[in-house]
Amino acid sequence: MRIRQWFMTALLIGAVLLGGCSFQGSTPVASPSPESTTAQTSPTPSATPTPANSPNSAVSGLRRLQGKATVEMVVKGSPITIEVDGDNAPVTAGNFVDLVSQGVYDGLAFHRVIRQPEPFVVQGGDPQSKDPSFPIAQLGTGGYTDPTTNAERYIPLEIKPEGATEPVYGQPISEPPVLRHERGAVAMARSQFPDSASSQFYFALANLAFLDGSYAVFGKVTAGMDVVDQIQQGDRIETARVTTGLENLQPAQ
Repeated sequence: MRIRQWFMTALLIGAVLLGGCSFQGSTPVASPSPESTTAQTSPTPSATPTPANSPNSAVSGLRRLQGKATVEMVVKGSPITIEVDGDNAPVTAGNFVDLVSQGVYDGLAFHRVIRQPEPFVVQGGDPQSKDPSFPIAQLGTGGYTDPTTNAERYIPLEIKPEGATEPVYGQPISEPPVLRHERGAVAMARSQFPDSASSQFYFALANLAFLDGSYAVFGKVTAGMDVVDQIQQGDRIETARVTTGLENLQPAQ
């Protein structure tokens, strides 16, 4: 079991972590993609945010989702229904619903699909994939750039422990979280820096308990998991729409 977890975590570094790069000092070194044993040069990662010093500073200026919302994502003509949980991940859920409501995910590709040696994740949401000529192998470094500030938006790692009244921000937790990496979970991809998530997300294709406490789950697939199971690398999100709960998205504070 430990060997399996180590192996899947190694895949995570190349497949789920945003940027796909390992760092030695300040110099990024391209990691091999999971589909190839040959290292490929990736675009230079965007500036890494500094972790917040307190929960208040961590969420300052970010929108929150109070309660739940439903998102319908269409891939290859078939819908995927996602329940977004603002009760337990208000900032992460708010970020996702905000981006969906702006149409940010429309036309973006799923650039990482890991099913071998066993089902793992389907990852998408890199805005660079909007350009069909952008090489799939170089995706994984992009995030959402706010047009009003021309700066990339980062959100903090947000995980609520079981029994807690508030999430923990900016650091992994060792306690069991409320939202877990069960099959169908939807979570944010990030680099090795906790507060580096932006727009990239992934679907869990299996129960991935060893990721609990380290990555922010913010929702789950409630219908259309069969569609997720058929997604291939390069498939695109045709549309993503908030079908219920948009009124629960609060203004930035």
